[in-house]
Amino acid sequence: MKNIETMGKTTEEAIQNALKELNVTQDKVEIEILEEGSKGFLNIIGVKPAKVRVTLKRDSASDATKFLRGVLNAMKIKAEIHAKEENDELKIDLVGPNMGVLIGYRGETLDSLQYLVSLVVNKNHDETYKRVILDTANYRQTRQDTLKRLANKMGDKVRVSGKTLKLEPMNPYERRVIHSTLQNNEYVATHSEGDEPYRRVVIELKKA
Repeated sequence: MKNIETMGKTTEEAIQNALKELNVTQDKVEIEILEEGSKGFLNIIGVKPAKVRVTLKRDSASDATKFLRGVLNAMKIKAEIHAKEENDELKIDLVGPNMGVLIGYRGETLDSLQYLVSLVVNKNHDETYKRVILDTANYRQTRQDTLKRLANKMGDKVRVSGKTLKLEPMNPYERRVIHSTLQNNEYVATHSEGDEPYRRVVIELKKA
């Protein structure tokens, strides 16, 4: 992460020199005072300048937006990018007229793009991991609702028939939704089997 060391007659002057050089406001940086500085005797003898190290804070929203803009331009897709940081999460919503292309078959394109954004945002492993949630046209919530209905429907089917059901392969997020929906079901239990990308949820009757 970019950092610079600057000096000034006072600590405040040294900080302002750094902010001017980086062209940022103080809330965008972390400041380390290396030397307080000294006016010396009669401001002449033993004068010592203040010295600070100023480091740019990570701007996940800006990094993600810049990366996505490049991808969207390459795909010739016009879309607005709304990125918002909330604690350790970065939520990004893409708004435009042709978002189906970005979603892809059952969200595969959107998931792949979310993974790439996560790599960009978390490239510095010395910092706290930032979870990226990329969405468009409210796809995530719609898909989650669909999966919950599927889980309950298949759970009822297993309860009535007594036969174990294996669902089609799903990504980790979708499997978590199925497991979470049925975790308190008194009749059926779930587990996953197989290797990625063909790993699937299995729904079976609970053992007596």
